[in-house]
Amino acid sequence: MKIFAERLKELRIEKNLSIQQLAKAVDIGSSSICRWENDQADIRGAQLVVLAKFFGVTTDYLLGLEN
Repeated sequence: MKIFAERLKELRIEKNLSIQQLAKAVDIGSSSICRWENDQADIRGAQLVVLAKFFGVTTDYLLGLEN
């Protein structure tokens, strides 16, 4: 899920957020976000939806299924 890792990091940086700030904003552990950005873990459905809503994008965009 390299595309997800890249898009998550890109969106976080666009909002000028640290991993810790994003984690607090979406109530997800910073270690999870760090692992996702480094493509070391897969995201679960509910967390994917939370991130998509926060960034104002679709889950398909985050997963690389649409541009």
